[in-house]
Amino acid sequence: MKIVHISDIHTGKSHFLPELAEKVIKRINEVKPEIVVVTGDLTNEGSYSEFVRAKSYIERIECEAKVVVPGNHDARNVGDLCFEEIFGARSKILQHKGVTVVGVDSTQPDLDEGHVGREKYEWIERCLTTDWTDSFKVVALHHHLISVPKTGRERNILTDAGDVLELLLRCGTDLVLCGHKHVPWVWNLNGTAVVNAGTACSSKVKWNIPPSFNLIEICEADEGDEGRREAGREAGKEAGREAGREEGGMKIFRMYSKGGQELVWEKK
Repeated sequence: MKIVHISDIHTGKSHFLPELAEKVIKRINEVKPEIVVVTGDLTNEGSYSEFVRAKSYIERIECEAKVVVPGNHDARNVGDLCFEEIFGARSKILQHKGVTVVGVDSTQPDLDEGHVGREKYEWIERCLTTDWTDSFKVVALHHHLISVPKTGRERNILTDAGDVLELLLRCGTDLVLCGHKHVPWVWNLNGTAVVNAGTACSSKVKWNIPPSFNLIEICEADEGDEGRREAGREAGKEAGREAGREEGGMKIFRMYSKGGQELVWEKK
């Protein structure tokens, strides 16, 4: 299973690099992912024309299973209504080939800081604990949950990051995908990979960190793992989580938009 994670494309006149976007689309189509996740900031000012332009690029990615969530720039100028018209619900769930992706809207109108909110916690928990023994669980949102190195003074982290992290770990989330900071990084938090993406195709980079996106490869479990899954069903949620974490492995590659890649994290 291959999941491509892109973020912060920022279509608009100021920072968007259309030629680089073409290269990114070509590279992604060469990878042939089963799932594509886009973690927000599709636009720069939340305008309708920017959303339309962003959609025209995302539609050219050859993958039927896509999850797109908004970023803080998409919530500017009533952009949340444009997002809903063009990309559908701001929070959503996708189940595809043994993978569950829960896309969470972490934006607030015209504010850069992120907030998930208690009103979404029950829905997130339901999404992650339905058929939990059989699914690799992914949560995608725009704002970062953990501070990212090489990004300067911390700001705009989720205001309820601690509660959200506790919820995701309690529900046995395998992978969390974030954007926002334009700097790629991977944290291993109690067995959960918390992955930030850089900006895929904009000039809004920090220092000399090049534009990039992420490729996650989920290795299939051995045939004998069915016994562990069955044990998890009988032993309860926590046992099921541990059984699930023994299944297969995961590799995370940083894919540089201009070419090249490197393996940045591996779980065997």
